[in-house]
Amino acid sequence: MRIIGIDIGGTFTDVYLVDNDDGTQHVHKVSTTPEDPAAGALRGVEEACERFGTAPSDLDYVLHGTTIATNAVLEHDGVETGMITTANYRDITHIGRHQRPQNYSVQQDIPWQAAPLVERRHRKTVPERVSPDGTVETPLDETAVREAARDLRAAGVESVAVCFLFSYLNDDHERRAKELVAEEHPEAFVTTSSEVYPQFREFERFTTTAMNGFVGPPVVEYIERFKRGLRDLGVTAELHVMQSNGGIGTEESIRRTPVNLLFSGPAAGILGGKWRSEEATPGADGTNTITLDMGGTSADIGIVADGEIVEANVRETDIGGYPVMIPMIDIETIGAGGGSIAYVDSGGAFRVGPRSSGAVPGPASYGRGGEEPTVTDAHVALGRIREEFFLGGEMGLERDRAGAAIDRELADELGMDTVEASLGVLDIVNNNMANAIRSKTIQKGRDPTEFTLVAFGGAGPMHAADVARELDIPRTIVPISPGVLSAVGLSTTDIQYDFITTEFTLVEDADPEALRRAYDDMLDTARSRLRADGVPDGRIGLETTADCRYEGQGYELSIGVGEGGLDDLEAVRERFDRAHDAEFGHNFPENPVEIVNLRVTAYGELPSSERVGLPDANSPAAEHALDERDVHFRIDGDTEAYETRFFDRTALRAGHRIDGPAVVGEKDSTTVVPPDFEATVLGYGDIELRQRGKAR
Repeated sequence: MRIIGIDIGGTFTDVYLVDNDDGTQHVHKVSTTPEDPAAGALRGVEEACERFGTAPSDLDYVLHGTTIATNAVLEHDGVETGMITTANYRDITHIGRHQRPQNYSVQQDIPWQAAPLVERRHRKTVPERVSPDGTVETPLDETAVREAARDLRAAGVESVAVCFLFSYLNDDHERRAKELVAEEHPEAFVTTSSEVYPQFREFERFTTTAMNGFVGPPVVEYIERFKRGLRDLGVTAELHVMQSNGGIGTEESIRRTPVNLLFSGPAAGILGGKWRSEEATPGADGTNTITLDMGGTSADIGIVADGEIVEANVRETDIGGYPVMIPMIDIETIGAGGGSIAYVDSGGAFRVGPRSSGAVPGPASYGRGGEEPTVTDAHVALGRIREEFFLGGEMGLERDRAGAAIDRELADELGMDTVEASLGVLDIVNNNMANAIRSKTIQKGRDPTEFTLVAFGGAGPMHAADVARELDIPRTIVPISPGVLSAVGLSTTDIQYDFITTEFTLVEDADPEALRRAYDDMLDTARSRLRADGVPDGRIGLETTADCRYEGQGYELSIGVGEGGLDDLEAVRERFDRAHDAEFGHNFPENPVEIVNLRVTAYGELPSSERVGLPDANSPAAEHALDERDVHFRIDGDTEAYETRFFDRTALRAGHRIDGPAVVGEKDSTTVVPPDFEATVLGYGDIELRQRGKAR
């Protein structure tokens, strides 16, 4: 079984090729092509197949993580989108709720008002009304729908979102309106709120549907172009794409709901981090892991608590300030990458990021025209990266250019020397990442000292030990092939679909038979969808949950209800009380509990990467040192040049132990072992970092 994973980052595109038949695993990196991300990705596939002796036609699975949907939202670069909605409800997406991004600011831009996904002139209303019990109160005016579609077509609208009140209870009007719009405007991408996410809360449902329409055409066009390119290379395997929920989507599902790709790239990294953490912690009953994915442009942070990836709470989920209601992994992204630019602001403060040099021109040390100093330049100036390790020596690094950029833009301005300015860049970016991790741990009631840090991405292993020291995290794992772990993560997940239906009822008033029928309908749909994707019954997994809240609360918590659905309502009540106490620190056992939504998550098992062990070491690690150089470190506020050994990671074996200071290089990343740390190579090739003198 041959699997290839392709993950497009802001600076590099990562390719991971694995053959489970012979146990070989290969990694490859190419520069990202911002003007057309598919071009760089296709070049990466072609080069990987050529280098590692695999015919493109022999690939069985092509798995892809992309930021095309995310970029379309953040850069407001979607298509002209229109909306057809219920009469008198034209301005729902503008009014929003009485919640502001900044509670105490009297001057702020509300994202959905300052840069609406659908301009008011493109929001059309039609007579129709479904009542809160799902019955039709006012029939759909089909003539009005046709007129609205013609108006939107004449206005140059490329995508139409159909959003009616209470369509999550009865979607007949939305489905018929979609048919009518397709007849009048066949070139348009048409989407309905009931197919995107059939859940109550009209503002979030409408906004999510509008976003699906806004990013839909660019995503569909990209997927089609990428697939054509794969066919031209001779690839016959079907394309599967990573979704925000951590599951893989088929090409057909992505065409239907492209909004599910909003966190496609970062999600794969968290899956890869979880997988390597589990392998590095044999026998653990539910690992606690913080994943730190630091690439060229940004750093993505995720949490795995008790072996489960933490998902975003619907009340906190947004992208670019726009609320969205789709299942997604809880990810904190900050502008901290190898390409993050360091500068002195107008007030004289030393800052790093979020602006990035990107793939073009890149850091000054790349010699591609970049003049501003970056995090990568700081490492190069400090001598921490051997030129022959960087992309296997395929891209040269110019230390003189890095030092000159730091001197010109930072050291001279701040009255420092090159070493102090470079270490300052690293201190700032490390502190930024540590603060982001605190927001996901300490501020959520989680103790980071009880977690393992898994650091990856091209830049993550260079900062792993410093971040762990800052947070007092006792154990850090640098996975094998850390620079392409997001691409590896693509090969560790399954096809996933999420289904939801809204059912308002108090637990004590609930009809178990009616709830069971609702679950059965979703379960049948889930099985049918996966069977249509070619997944045999033996590889189908199903999970049932319910969103519950105390009567009168505004938001819900999702709890598992087991295979039997909601047969045991008292057990559901008890599980909700425990979940509320875990989330908020208190519960109200005497208050009535309301069931709001029923959910089914369906998994279709795909072949995954398999573990490949390293041979045991039969000689001391010191014998494999390539050379020694002076490298500057700052420990407990003191800056000093330490004689530092350099190692080629491919020469290390299981059981090798290295005392810092040391630098371990490989094609896709570099691991820095500070003077107060030690590194141990584990059985499957991962490197464990621990601060000396700390309890194990």
